[in-house]
Amino acid sequence: MTQFVERPPFRADHVGSLLRPPRLKDARQAREAGRIPAEELARIEDEEIARIVRQQRDIGLSAVTDGEFRRAWWHFDFLEGLDGVEPYTAQQGIQFHQVQTRARGIRVAGRIDFTDHPMLAHFRYLKSVAGDAMAKMTIPSPNMLHFRGELNPRVYPDEDEFFADLAAAYRKAVRAFHAAGCRYLQLDDTSWAYLCSEEQRAQLRAKGWDPDRLAHRYARTLQEALAGRPEDLTVTMHICRGNFRSTWIASGGYEPVAEVLFTQVPVDGFFLEYDSDRAGGFEPLRFVERPDLRIVLGLVTSKFGELEKADDLKRRIDEATRFVPLEQLCLSPQCGFASTEEGNLLTEDDQWRKLELVVRVAGSVWGW
Repeated sequence: MTQFVERPPFRADHVGSLLRPPRLKDARQAREAGRIPAEELARIEDEEIARIVRQQRDIGLSAVTDGEFRRAWWHFDFLEGLDGVEPYTAQQGIQFHQVQTRARGIRVAGRIDFTDHPMLAHFRYLKSVAGDAMAKMTIPSPNMLHFRGELNPRVYPDEDEFFADLAAAYRKAVRAFHAAGCRYLQLDDTSWAYLCSEEQRAQLRAKGWDPDRLAHRYARTLQEALAGRPEDLTVTMHICRGNFRSTWIASGGYEPVAEVLFTQVPVDGFFLEYDSDRAGGFEPLRFVERPDLRIVLGLVTSKFGELEKADDLKRRIDEATRFVPLEQLCLSPQCGFASTEEGNLLTEDDQWRKLELVVRVAGSVWGW
């Protein structure tokens, strides 16, 4: 099945991360315990990535990812590879609804830069096994280093200087992935969803941050980070309200950030979470004015195994057309299936049925 769309995001698309199979989890634990060498883990990762790429292609997806199989976290693994960033053991994990992650953090210990990164090699391998599908690379948005990282005021006494270096590092990263053959790059960013939550906005104010000012600062950083990007590179952004072991953090519709997000952030498409009432309605999409901007509706949940009804998905797509023309819409799950290596509480079979449903419904709605 082929989707006749010139550029991504595709009518049927997905966010990126996939459930880690038991073989891969066992190998990563064995490597951490020193029972197997790094080369053995890499071989197993290669084999499992090639397998899930074939599965993505077989069900009709035009874009394939490596499932983030070489990562423990959706964001920390990439950010730690930037010059000037180091990991540390935090006092506690990130607090989700009734559960928290492992205790881990990142901090800025030196000037931020991008000189080389192991994920460039990870992308090259993905591209080598993608066949006629498009290899999609997912990395955290630059804003996540500010939002989740610990800044050293001795390194950056001026916050504007930090953001300037951060944007410059990402400009280099974008060009490096493009040089490696990437034509579909996704920036994952939870900060925008937090800015939609009254509870989270109150917590930001308690830290001395102005949520509205932060939205404009983050938009400007993305403008600078993506300035001059290659014309044949599609860049999308995924916005998430938290996705760990099928739990969440933030609630609230997109209204508080919609105008800034849809008019000032220079990406080609947005993957938006719309699988639950916590995401609000489609009304904020009225700020989508660019005719070339794609909105990927995350209507299929990646948190639970129960399969949505095709007619319900079609009805919700139709509701969204009150604000965005059908030709600018796409369909996907609301998030990945494993934002961390632990994964959500559903089975691999559930995961593939969900993705097959996305392909089937998109084929019916847009007709290919």
